Amino acid sequence: MVSANKVSVGRFFENFTLNEVIAHATPRTITAGDCALYIALTGARNPLHCSEPFAQSLGYKTAPVDDLLAFHIAFGKTVPDISVNAVANLGYADVRFIQPVFVGDTLSTSSQVIGLKQNSNGKSGVVWVRSTAVNQHSEPVLSWVRWVMVHKNNLEATAPTTTIPTLPNFVAPENLNIPSYFSAKNFENKATGGQYFWEDYQAGERINHAAGMTINHADHSLATRLYQNNARLHFDDFAMQSSSFGQRLVYGGVVISLCRALSYEGLENAIAILAINAGNHANPSFAGDTIYTMTEVVDTWELPNRTDIGALRLRMLGFKNQLPSNLTEIKTNDKYHENVVLDLDYTVAMPRKRT
Repeated sequence: MVSANKVSVGRFFENFTLNEVIAHATPRTITAGDCALYIALTGARNPLHCSEPFAQSLGYKTAPVDDLLAFHIAFGKTVPDISVNAVANLGYADVRFIQPVFVGDTLSTSSQVIGLKQNSNGKSGVVWVRSTAVNQHSEPVLSWVRWVMVHKNNLEATAPTTTIPTLPNFVAPENLNIPSYFSAKNFENKATGGQYFWEDYQAGERINHAAGMTINHADHSLATRLYQNNARLHFDDFAMQSSSFGQRLVYGGVVISLCRALSYEGLENAIAILAINAGNHANPSFAGDTIYTMTEVVDTWELPNRTDIGALRLRMLGFKNQLPSNLTEIKTNDKYHENVVLDLDYTVAMPRKRT
C-alpha cells in the first residue's frame, strides 16, 4: 500500500514570510457550556460573567463571556499555524479587548507576521504576529501581538532579514475600549463582596493574594483542549520525556487564568479587563505545581469623559510553589527567580466611589 502524505506537520520557522496574513481554521461558537467549564477549571468568580442581573445592572444585555476565556479561544485558533512547533511562547503585547463577547458569538482569527529573527544557533527563530479575532458580523472583538520561538525543520534554510517590530509599552487610556452602554452608576458591591474602589488604590502598593491553587494533570489538559490549542508540548507526554523538560508543560494561558482568579481577593471590584500591556511566561509550569499570585499597582488612570469608573494598570506576578511574601527578589541581573512563572502587565476597569 502506498502511503499518502496528507498530514500537515505545521509551520516551522523557515515557513514564515514577513507581512503575510494567515487565516486560521475552525471558527468557534461559544456556548454556555464553555463558560461553565471555564469556571470549573479556574474557579473564576467575577459576577459580571456569571450573574445576568448584575451584568444587566451595568448596561449589558446579558452576562458577557469571561474576557480571558474569549482570549484563550481566539488564541487557540492560531496555534496550528503559528506555534504547533514552538519551543516556547515568549510574550504578549498590545492586547486589546475591543468589545464584549457573548454566548452564541462565533469567533474567527487571522494573523499577520510582523517580525522575524533567526536565533544564533541556527536551529530556531522568533516569529512576531499580530492576531485579530472577529465575531460572526466580522466585527473585531480582540487583537494582540505575541512572539514565539519556533523550531527550524531545514537547518540549511536561509535566515530571513531580521525584523523586530516596535511595540507600545502599554495601551494608553484614550485607546481603551469601553462599551457605550456600560455604566457603573448603579454598581452594587454586594455582588462582588469588595469594599475597595478605584480611589482606594495607589501606585506602588502590593497585594499578596492569600489563596493558592495546585495544577492537576487533568485540569490543565482539559483547559487547553477547551481552547483547542493543539501544541504538542502540552499534550504529548511521550515526546516530551525526551525534551530538556522531561515532561509536558502547562499552557501559559492556564497560568494567566489561575492567577487572575486567585487575585479576586483584594481586587473584587476589578470588573473587566481592558487591555494586556505586556506579558512574559518567566519559567515553565508543570502539573503538580501550586500557583500563588501577587499584584502590584503600576498606575491609576482617570478615563476620558467618565466619572463612574477609572482604570488600574496592574502587574500580576505568578509564583509556583512559593508564597509571594517569602520571595524578596523577583529578578536578579535581569533573570527571573526560578519560582516566578508569570509577569503580566494588564489594565482593568473599576468603579469609582459615588459622589
